[in-house]
Amino acid sequence: MVRRTREEALQTRANILDAAECVFYEKGLATTSMLDIAQHAGLSRGALYWHFKDKAGLVQALLDSLDEPIHRLLAASAELRRANPLECLRSVLVALLQRVAGDARTQRIFEILLHKCELTVESCDLRAQRCARHREAQGKLEDILQEAVTCGQLRRATPVALAACSLIACMDGTISHWLLSPDSYALASEAPRMVAAMMRMLDPR
Repeated sequence: MVRRTREEALQTRANILDAAECVFYEKGLATTSMLDIAQHAGLSRGALYWHFKDKAGLVQALLDSLDEPIHRLLAASAELRRANPLECLRSVLVALLQRVAGDARTQRIFEILLHKCELTVESCDLRAQRCARHREAQGKLEDILQEAVTCGQLRRATPVALAACSLIACMDGTISHWLLSPDSYALASEAPRMVAAMMRMLDPR
């Protein structure tokens, strides 16, 4: 009975996230209320608040769903990372772009974050979440780039922090641009060349 109750709770949580994703995508974050999400999920507000206390909690759960596959890929690439940090980084960035190109849910979540999320004073929790996510990504990239410097793949004078910032900006910009006009080019097939161009900026020798 306890197991069934837990499974039901997990299913309800998943249904809520599906509803939040749909409503955020249709209406944008700023104009979506918790009541909108509850109604879309077919739940009472009390049931919704039992799982998520506010929109920031829902957004964090959506962010986590984006990050989990990348964390798994990094873990699976640990041996490659030790031998060839830049190749590990390249493969992860290509995989991310190809996932955006091939997965509708990933596209919708990035669309919400990049195009339908107003970072106003009222949405300070959302701004803090975005900043925290960028800091985490920045830290992971800096670690890999520093490993590349240590093993001689990059020059010792490489400004690791700035290089990491540039990669994040390139990736965010690429995803944002493609989402605005997904028919303009084949992101999945062009991802390796696009990432190669980004990587050349790290060490233009």
